[in-house]
Amino acid sequence: MNILVTGANGQLGNEMRIISKDTNDNYTFTDVVEVEGVETTILDITNAEAIKKIVKEKDIQCIVNCAAYTNVDKAESDEALCRKLNADAPKLLAKAMKEVNGLLVQISTDYVFGGDPYNTPCSEDQKGTPTGVYGKTKLEGENNIEAVGADYVIIRTAWLYSEFGKNFVKTMLNLTATKPKLTVVFDQAGTPTYAYDLAVAIKAVLADYEKESPKDGYSKRGIYHFSNEGVCSWYDFTKRIAELAGNTACDIEPCHSDEFPSPVKRPAYSVLDKTKIKETFGINIPYWTDSLRKCMNNIGVLKA
Repeated sequence: MNILVTGANGQLGNEMRIISKDTNDNYTFTDVVEVEGVETTILDITNAEAIKKIVKEKDIQCIVNCAAYTNVDKAESDEALCRKLNADAPKLLAKAMKEVNGLLVQISTDYVFGGDPYNTPCSEDQKGTPTGVYGKTKLEGENNIEAVGADYVIIRTAWLYSEFGKNFVKTMLNLTATKPKLTVVFDQAGTPTYAYDLAVAIKAVLADYEKESPKDGYSKRGIYHFSNEGVCSWYDFTKRIAELAGNTACDIEPCHSDEFPSPVKRPAYSVLDKTKIKETFGINIPYWTDSLRKCMNNIGVLKA
């Protein structure tokens, strides 16, 4: 298949570059900026004509949309741009795929939840209750895709990290190596997601779509959840990062989220139920500490 990946220079986009090497598919990697030494096609996903042009030129059958506005705090004061990227652009990508009877794989977020209190893993059909602009616009993007009527697979994920770009793992590696003491939130629970594992799951979806070759609509279209297995707080996550890196000199203490004032309330519990994606696509999801160890080994900081 001919597959287009947006946001190709981000965390997930870079992992898609890696998994693409083990397939026979033809990938076009796009972003709004170029990175030295990395082949990137410039594409503005808010430009409908630009999307249609590249889809036609490359004969694209699938789009994997890894691009998004992800600065949760800044989104509160930058709502217009956030909505343009998270809600409007996915609609344009879905329309482009509908015109060629293709598939859109859209990456969404656990931030579509959070407004209602709960303590059991979130299912795909659970009502979205976002608490901030980021979550609201991502949920709008999901709704816009569904309204277009194209074939789509929306994958909600959470707490994404990788060897690439800026993320929580890299930040905590630095802080636990340089600070004598650190306080980290313990009253927000979820599951970290290694971007490589998510890319492998996307690869499974694409392979299934190619195998089915739907002419009257993809039978597995819909919303799915993916993160690594298990549950932890940001405090637990940090403790494990420090232990694996051998950063034992830093005193890591738990704290409440209200000790770190933020423009937006984050979900207190956003563990995702992955039953559907595992059963539908036969995916085996690694435990979060195993994937963290793998990532840190790739970074070159694994000691324990």
